[in-house]
Amino acid sequence: MTLGKSLSFLNRRGTGQTLMESGRKVSRGYILGFIVIFMMASGCASRVEVVDRPAPAPIPVPIPEKTTPARLGYAIQIGAFSNLENAARLTDALERRKLNAYYFRHPSGLYKVRFGDFPSKVAAVIQADDLVSRKMIDGYYIVSPDDYAIAKERQYNSLNLRKDILNTAESFLGLPYRWGGSSPDKGFDCSGLTMAVYELNGLRLPRSSWNQFKVGKPIERDELKKGDLVFFATSRPRRVSHVGLYAGEDRFIHAPGKGKRIRFDKLSNPYYDARYMGAKQYL
Repeated sequence: MTLGKSLSFLNRRGTGQTLMESGRKVSRGYILGFIVIFMMASGCASRVEVVDRPAPAPIPVPIPEKTTPARLGYAIQIGAFSNLENAARLTDALERRKLNAYYFRHPSGLYKVRFGDFPSKVAAVIQADDLVSRKMIDGYYIVSPDDYAIAKERQYNSLNLRKDILNTAESFLGLPYRWGGSSPDKGFDCSGLTMAVYELNGLRLPRSSWNQFKVGKPIERDELKKGDLVFFATSRPRRVSHVGLYAGEDRFIHAPGKGKRIRFDKLSNPYYDARYMGAKQYL
C-alpha cells in the first residue's frame, strides 16, 4: 500500500470513527435533552395548574336574624316642663346636634326629654356637662341601665315587661304627630313613638319603621301579644312605611299622621287591614 493510499485509508477510518462517536454523543444528547424537557414540562404544568386553578368559592354562612334589640346603656334626662312646646323645642335643639332625643310625659304629668346610649356613666356625664357649658340645659339626671324595666325582667317576667311597655305607649296618647322633629308644635312620628316607648323601657330600636321591621322575630297575626309592633304600607304598595304598637283586642297605638294625635286604631279597620305588612316581636 502506498503512502498516499495509507493516509487516505486512515483518514477515512478516522473520519468514520469520529462520525460514529459524534452520532452516539448526539443521540445521548437528544435523549438527555428530551428527558429534561419532559421533566420541566411536567413540573411547569403542575405549577401552572396550581397557580391558575380558581380558589373554591366560600360556603356562605347564614347570618341569623337579629330578634332581640340591644339593651340601652346610660342615658341623659333633662327638664321638667309643664308646657309641651318647651320640651319639643329642647328636643329639636338636641336633634340638630345629632343627638337622638325624644320627649315623654312623666307620671307626674310633666314633660321630660331623654337621649343617649352611653357605655359608661362617665361618658354620659361628659356629654351632659358639655351641654351645661353651652347653656343649653341647666341640670340633668343620668339614667342607669338598672333603672329600666328590662333590667327587672327576672324579678318581673316578660308579661310584666309587656305591661310596662304598653303603659308607656298609653302615656303618649293625645300627643300631637311630628315628623322627624321638624316643628315643636307637632309631636311624634310613628317610628319615633315606638322607638321612645322601647327606649324608656331599656331596649334600643332603630329610628325608622323600615329598619324596625328588619329586626325582631316575625310572628303571625294570631300570635300578637301586647307590646309587639305591627307594620303597614301606607305610602307605597308592599313597602313598610308605618308602625304601631299592639295593645290587645285588635287595637294598636300609633301616630297616624300630620295634624293628628297619637291614638288607638283597630287592625280590622279596612284601611289598615288592606295595608298590613306583618308584625315583629322583640321580647
